[in-house]
Amino acid sequence: MPLRRLQDLFLLVLAALLVLPVVAVLASWLQPTGASMQILGEMGRTVLPGYVWTTLWLCLWVGTGVALVGMATAAAVTLFDFPGRRVFEWALLLPLAMPAYVVAYAYTDSLQFSGAVQVAIRSALGIEGRVLPEIRSLPGAVFVFIFSLYPYVYLLARTAFSERAGHLMEAARLLGAPLRRRIGRVALPLARPAVAAGVALALMETLADFGVSSYFGIQTFTTGIYKAWLAMDDRIAAAQLATLLLALVAMLLALEARAQRRLRFTSSRGGRAGSAEAQPVRLRGRQAALAWTVCLLPVLLGFVLPVLFMLRPLAADWSVLPWNRFAEWAFNSVRLGVISAVLAVAIALLLAFSLRRAPDLLTRGVVQLASLGYAVPGAVIVVGLLLPVGWLQQAAPQTSAGYWVTSTVLGVVWAYLVRFCAVALQSVQSGYARIPASFDDTARMLGTAGFSLMARVHWPLLRRSTAAAALLVFVDVMKELPATLVLRPFDSDTLAVVAYQLARDERLGEAALPSLALVLVGLIPVVLLSRTLRSGPR
Repeated sequence: MPLRRLQDLFLLVLAALLVLPVVAVLASWLQPTGASMQILGEMGRTVLPGYVWTTLWLCLWVGTGVALVGMATAAAVTLFDFPGRRVFEWALLLPLAMPAYVVAYAYTDSLQFSGAVQVAIRSALGIEGRVLPEIRSLPGAVFVFIFSLYPYVYLLARTAFSERAGHLMEAARLLGAPLRRRIGRVALPLARPAVAAGVALALMETLADFGVSSYFGIQTFTTGIYKAWLAMDDRIAAAQLATLLLALVAMLLALEARAQRRLRFTSSRGGRAGSAEAQPVRLRGRQAALAWTVCLLPVLLGFVLPVLFMLRPLAADWSVLPWNRFAEWAFNSVRLGVISAVLAVAIALLLAFSLRRAPDLLTRGVVQLASLGYAVPGAVIVVGLLLPVGWLQQAAPQTSAGYWVTSTVLGVVWAYLVRFCAVALQSVQSGYARIPASFDDTARMLGTAGFSLMARVHWPLLRRSTAAAALLVFVDVMKELPATLVLRPFDSDTLAVVAYQLARDERLGEAALPSLALVLVGLIPVVLLSRTLRSGPR
C-alpha cells in the first residue's frame, strides 16, 4: 500500500510539472481590471492581424506543398518500379536529418545577392542586379518548410499505399480499370487519412518553428511571442499570443487524431491479404524518367544542395571556422541531450509500467498529458515556465526560483521533458505492446511482482525500445532551438543556438560547422528508420 501511494504521488507531481506551462499560459487571461482584454485589443489594432494572416498563409502553402510532394514521392516508390527506386525509398527520408533553420541558413548563404550562386549567374550572363528572388521572404520560408517537412507525409502515405492500396489496385487492374483510374479512384482515396495526419504533423512543426521565421523576418505567432517578451518586455502579451498559438495547435491535434482514427479503420479493414499478388507497375522510357525526377528533386532540394552549400565554406577556408569553441558547444549539446534522454526514458518507463500494471484514471490522464507534450511549441513552454517564476518573484522577492530556472540546466531540461517525453513514451509503449500480458501473469504466479516484474521480465524485452527512445530524445534535444535560446544557462551555448546566432550576425560561413554537426547527429535516427522500413514486410 505505501508503494501504491508513492506511485500516485509521483504521478501527481509529474502531471503538475507537465501541465504547468499550459496552465500558466491560460492563467494569463485572469489579469485584474480587464488588463488582458485591453492588451489583446491593442494587439488586435496593431500586430495581431499580421501574425494571423502570415501564419495562416504559411500553413496553407506549406500544407499544400508537403501533401503534394509527400504523396507524389510515396506513390512513385510504392506503386511503380523504375531504375533507382530502392535507393529513393531511403534517400527520400534524408531531409528528416536537416533542421529547417539549417536549410534556411544554407540557402541564404548561396542564394542571397552576394552568394556564390547569384555571383556565378551574374558573371556568366554578364548582367548586374538581382537574378533570383529574395530567399528571405514568405515564399522562401514556404520553400524551406516544404522540402524539410515533406517526409512526414511521405512516411505515412508510403505505408498507406504499400499496405492498403496494393491488392485493391491489383483487383481494379484485373477488372479492366486503366492506370490513371486505379490511382485516382483507389490509391489516393485510401491514402487520404495518412496524408491528413502527415500534413497535421508538418504544420505543427511549422507553427513551432522559430529559427526560420526569425531569420527570414516572417511575423508569425512564434516570432511575435519572443518579440513581445524579449523586445517589448510584455509578458502578458506574450502569454496571450501563446494562447492563440495553442488554439491553432489544438485544431491540428484534432485533425491529426481524426486522421489517425480513420487510418486505423482503413488498416483494419484493408489488411495485407493478397498483397503478395500486387506488383508495382513497371515504368520505362519517359515515364521512368518522370518518376525518377519526382523522387530526385525533393532529395536534392531538401538535403543534397543544403549540405553542399554548407561544405563550401569548410573547403574554402578552414581558418575562419570556430574550431576552438566547437568542442565546448558540442559538449554542452551532448550534456543536455544525455541528461534529458535519461530522464525522459526513465519517466516513460515508469509511466508505461504504471499504465500496464494499473490503468486507472490518474495513470491514463498523466500518460495522455505526456503524450500531448510534443505538440506544445517551444515558445509556449518558455512563456509557461517563466510566467510562474515572475509571479513568484513578485509575491516573494527573496525567492531563488528565477535563479534555478534561468541560471542552471533545470529550466531548459524541464522544458525538454515537457516537450519530448512524448517521444520516449511512444517508443516505450510500442515495446510494451509486443510483450504479451501472459508473461506478467506467469511471473506473478512464480512470485515476481511490482518493480521486480519490470526489472526481471520487462526490461530485457524493452532494451531496444528504450535505446531507440533515448536516441530520438537525444537527437531532438540537440536540434531544439526556441526553448534553448531563452532558458540556457549563461555561457552554455549549444550547437543549435550558436548556428542561429552566427547566421543572425551574417557569419554564415562560420555557422556551417555547427549546422553540419547537427545534420550528422540527425542522420542517426534516419538511418535506423530506413533500415527498419527495409526490414519490414513488403
